[in-house]
Amino acid sequence: MAGSQRVYKQRIKSTQSLKKMFRAQELIAASRIGRARARSAEAGPYAQAITQAVSAVATHSTTRHPLTSERTDTNRVAVLVVASDRGMAGAYSASIIRETERLVERLTHEGKEVALYAAGRRAVTYYTFRHRELAQSWTGGSDAPTADVARDIADTLLEAFLAPADEGGVGELHIVYTQFVNMVTQRPRVVRMLPLEVVEGVAPAGQHDVLPLYDFEPSSEAVLDALLPRYVRSRIYSCLLQAAASELAARQRAMHTATDNAEDLVRMYTRLANQARQADITQEISEIVSGADALAAS
Repeated sequence: MAGSQRVYKQRIKSTQSLKKMFRAQELIAASRIGRARARSAEAGPYAQAITQAVSAVATHSTTRHPLTSERTDTNRVAVLVVASDRGMAGAYSASIIRETERLVERLTHEGKEVALYAAGRRAVTYYTFRHRELAQSWTGGSDAPTADVARDIADTLLEAFLAPADEGGVGELHIVYTQFVNMVTQRPRVVRMLPLEVVEGVAPAGQHDVLPLYDFEPSSEAVLDALLPRYVRSRIYSCLLQAAASELAARQRAMHTATDNAEDLVRMYTRLANQARQADITQEISEIVSGADALAAS
């Protein structure tokens, strides 16, 4: 039984070490989640303004642009999956990968060829381990994305969408990311980014706004050429920021649960160690009494 006590004491010690690590990860995530949410909120006004500008140009001009036109010369489709670089975030990356697999299955069933793009080491590892080709990948800084990374991703995907069919051009671009709702709820989302679908806003009931007249200089084509790439970059950057906030919230929640579970394990092992110690003491007393009885009988 003394061996059992040693085993339980070793387990208590290792579990306490894990508890400290889980607690540290929880505190780190908690300290970063506020900054991530603030960055996501700060990007909102710019995204709203550029969306209104794109909507105005697309609504009040008859110009057809490659980014707003359906392609019929290719059946290739690009899918960008946004996952995390590190683990310890519960089912965060697994949920995104499952959503991506469902999207890929649906697109394949429709007869389309899927080209995968991955942001985040967990997604890259998943597809690399299964020997599935990635058109391009980005790793590092999933919990604190930068505008430069978003620009690189957007430019790569725009180049793929505008490329000729015989050079691997794609006809659609879908993004799979996690939308941050609140600290408890984060939802995997699938968004078709390209070709762009600009929907004109509707005035609230009882209001009849007069639509303004627009004059584009130097031309509506030039305005769209300048605006649409910026619009795509801002949308992708917004998705990355939403995913970063979701990752940190999921990690904080997962590490809090892991800390609680470690405390429960420590209590259980302590109880078992005490029971083993009591059993050892009882056995020793029984052996002493039995020896005394044997001596008295002789």
